[in-house]
Amino acid sequence: MIRASVLGSGSWGTALSLHVARTGVHVSLWGRDPLEIESLRAHRENRRYLPGFQFPPEIVPVTAAPNEADFWVLAIPSEGARAGCELLPADPLVVIAAKGLEPNTSKRMSEVVLEERPGANVCVLSGPNLAVELARGIPTATVIASQDRACAEWVRERFATRSLRVYTSTDLVGVELGGALKNVMAIGAGMSDGLGFGDNTKGAVIARGLHEMAFLGVALGAKVETFMGLSGVGDLFATAASVLSRNYRVGRALGEGKGLDQALEEIGQVAEGVPTAHAAVELAHRSEVEVPLMEAIARVLDGKTRPLDAVAELMERTPRSEV
Repeated sequence: MIRASVLGSGSWGTALSLHVARTGVHVSLWGRDPLEIESLRAHRENRRYLPGFQFPPEIVPVTAAPNEADFWVLAIPSEGARAGCELLPADPLVVIAAKGLEPNTSKRMSEVVLEERPGANVCVLSGPNLAVELARGIPTATVIASQDRACAEWVRERFATRSLRVYTSTDLVGVELGGALKNVMAIGAGMSDGLGFGDNTKGAVIARGLHEMAFLGVALGAKVETFMGLSGVGDLFATAASVLSRNYRVGRALGEGKGLDQALEEIGQVAEGVPTAHAAVELAHRSEVEVPLMEAIARVLDGKTRPLDAVAELMERTPRSEV
């Protein structure tokens, strides 16, 4: 029996647990809140974050991460990922499912894991994979990235099903950045809809957002082709166009005139694009890459400018060549 330990009992961690459990993998689903874990045990369902999906017998909710597993899935929000590494053994196989950058350091999740566990074998999972749709088994695809091809293939076999087509990649940097940066752009797309603009505006936001994502990624060592794939444009489109996306809903609420605190309270879960926006802008400044859209979104999140004013500032920038 293959054993997995999923760290993070929110909607994403729960959806991943349901998915791999359906393949016959025995899953320990870890959460830090004892009352929440007790609820998962009692109801065999995550009624708070992902209601309507009964746990199969293969899922066991726990408050103490197992000492042994064949692989660990890191589905903790990026700001808590470093602390979550304390639950890992010295040399684990880790599948990183968190899509964000570490606040304050702007480091990718693989960098964080390898700093805390230098002996880890790291893979990253990213693609157009909204939690509720993955749990429902709607056909989609994802990417497993690792610098170790054999490791990526082994993990691919654990996740591949008739409803999830899994590709592999060696572009760890590109796949990670695609998953993190698209959350920032989804906030921008949500703002556009919240302001009452149309599809032309949102199309421009998505296109220019992808441009910024790719240029920043290439400056940091990624391949531009990665941003044209599932973990780039695929994930960006799914996240920036869906009401299921937390980041989109945060942006939409801001566009409608609500404050950030109110928007986050209404969602009731972490929206990774909020802290990642500032981390991404810092990365861009270090790399001397222009990211006007990311900067505008970060200013709105900081309360330094209103969404409509941010749009005006972007529209009034000096015209230039598209490429």
